[in-house]
Amino acid sequence: MNKNILISTGGSGGHVVPATIFYDHLEKNFEVSITSDKRGAYFLNKLKYNIKIIDTPKLSKNLFLLPFQIPIIIYLIVKSLFFLKRKKIDILISTGGYMSLPLCIASKILNIKIFLFEPNMVLGRANRLFLTFCEKIFCYSKEIKNFPNRLKNKISTIETLLRKEFYYAKPSKDFDNKINLLIIGGSQGAELFDTTINEVLIKLCIKYRLKIFQQTNYKNYKNLKNFYSKNNIQSKLFDFNENISDFMSQSNICITRAGASTLAELTFLNVPYVAIPLPFAKGNHQYENALFYEEKGCNWILKQSELNESSLSNKLINIIENKDEYLNKKINMRNFSYQNTWNNINQKIIKIINEN
Repeated sequence: MNKNILISTGGSGGHVVPATIFYDHLEKNFEVSITSDKRGAYFLNKLKYNIKIIDTPKLSKNLFLLPFQIPIIIYLIVKSLFFLKRKKIDILISTGGYMSLPLCIASKILNIKIFLFEPNMVLGRANRLFLTFCEKIFCYSKEIKNFPNRLKNKISTIETLLRKEFYYAKPSKDFDNKINLLIIGGSQGAELFDTTINEVLIKLCIKYRLKIFQQTNYKNYKNLKNFYSKNNIQSKLFDFNENISDFMSQSNICITRAGASTLAELTFLNVPYVAIPLPFAKGNHQYENALFYEEKGCNWILKQSELNESSLSNKLINIIENKDEYLNKKINMRNFSYQNTWNNINQKIIKIINEN
């Protein structure tokens, strides 16, 4: 009889995308379903995935508001208990975040096996909370910051998780007579990328033949469209739900935040990038993510505190003019990713689940 697996996710695309990848890896061997909060459901294809909404509120840091949220959490734990029993769930896979709390607690009460996933180079707070109770935690490295040494035996390292379409996408182009610049702000968008770098792009456009592919959200779409039209800059705007692998394949350099999924995708498709980590990310995990790849020679890091028109334009011009360094980044990316195949990851995930 197939094991019945529930994948818990929600919040941002950084949590939801890995959940869908786990789903795709497991659906042929197990009965699989997904729970998400309402925020995360925006990033899910409701026709493809078997989705149940459990809308866990974001816990307030304000101690005065916390007592008002505790009854909601208790209600969601009870709701999760009934849901897990009714669905006869054998295994819970949590992709982290506050959204997972009621289901993880309910799974512990019911002795359901818990597997965690940590894509970042800093252990998340929700994962830390359930680390003692989980069977294994899937990670990209054993050198996760803030990870208790006594529990490192729970780490199962896997290659970076990628959506299936990335394995069919073409690697990015080298520079020729045109610069195809990709700008990625993440699932929540990045106001910094929609406004602050505009003057840099005008400067680059004067010096090079330039085309922009930019991920943005609906709030900034019109302003960006007007900016590119006014300055006669060739551009294509897209949102988080579009097939980003197509844009990566057409690009030869990228400016990006440092979410784990995005860096894995850029590295796999050999797109050298300037990472500008979000400075307010919990545990400074975006900087640690970018540092992980920088140490392997795959990127350049520019801290937001150092970011201005001069620093970014000088960085990009130096990358474009110094082709040897640029090509070396692409070689390092290929070397990092050569073992990353769908079958390799698929077999490893299934093996780990069946062994525990």
